[in-house]
Amino acid sequence: MKLVVFGLSASSSWGNGHATLWRALIHALGEQGHRVVFFERDQPFYAEHRDCTELCGGELILYSSWNEVQARATRELADADAAMVTSYCPDGIAASVRVLESAVPRRVFYDLDTPVTLEQLRARNRVPYLPPQGLGDFDLVLSFTGGEALQALRDELGARWAAPLYGSVDPAVHFPVPPRQSYAADLSYLGTYAANRQARLERLFIEVARQRPTRRLVIGGAQYPADFPWTSNIAFVRHMPPAEHPAFYCSSPLTLSVTREPMAAMGYCPSGRLFEAAACGVPVLSDDWAGIETFFEPGREVLLARTTEDALAALEQPRDALRRIGRAARARVLAAHTAAHRARELCALLESSGPRTTLDEAQTTGG
Repeated sequence: MKLVVFGLSASSSWGNGHATLWRALIHALGEQGHRVVFFERDQPFYAEHRDCTELCGGELILYSSWNEVQARATRELADADAAMVTSYCPDGIAASVRVLESAVPRRVFYDLDTPVTLEQLRARNRVPYLPPQGLGDFDLVLSFTGGEALQALRDELGARWAAPLYGSVDPAVHFPVPPRQSYAADLSYLGTYAANRQARLERLFIEVARQRPTRRLVIGGAQYPADFPWTSNIAFVRHMPPAEHPAFYCSSPLTLSVTREPMAAMGYCPSGRLFEAAACGVPVLSDDWAGIETFFEPGREVLLARTTEDALAALEQPRDALRRIGRAARARVLAAHTAAHRARELCALLESSGPRTTLDEAQTTGG
């Protein structure tokens, strides 16, 4: 299969979670004999923090403007088996027009930010990567978020066939490594700053630091504002490339995963960080959201927290108990949540979603 993707960024993981997901998925697709061509607009803020120039298993095409790359896009689509436009693609509307006008057998939209998309849509804000007519012309709409988000994509954006394609991890990149003193802490958190998860981060991390001043905590990430409520026992590591993530996770006995509010409200929204840390054998303390038990078993493979008291209790767990949770989480990831699993799921969905006449018949009969 040849898959052409018009996306946000695969070359830079700075300030976005799309890149690591695509690198893992493209690598897995390549290992399974497929080929991916990824179009990415070469934007200055990603160029300054580029941590990947070649995609293992695929081809990265960087371009400065849509006009510059239109002819190349048309050529690549001419012999493609499937074409995909993703959320936050800077040229999402133009790319969608080109894909939908093409003769590609399977035309796909992949929303890696479905709750944010729907939140903006319901607020009647312009969503710059969505075609003005919605998503009804695509053969398949994939969502990083499952549950009720899938029905919302059908009801509010006209998706004829909506299915989840969740996050995953490349176990060749994320695996247990020796701890590193520069990242050492009792509790860690890796993530880009986001206002819509700040309340949860304050409840499950900042307040923990305040109440346990002798414990060391560490945050790794980008775009943290000057007025962030740092405490003296919170260390900060500015944006790290994915190659550093395993050492960061493995340098603390427990790591936190916090979900953006719109995603948590919909549920069924596992972040890539959740899978990454678990693949490293590090126990994860996650905020609670509907559907998490379908990915990890609470209490055995993941710890859940709604309150500061829950987070403090997790921090006080015996190290042996935490290590058991970490081992169980890693086993679950390797059994169900690797990029190879998602690559096979994607291929199965693409096969099920075409040709378009079959899709229309399936929708009519409730398939």
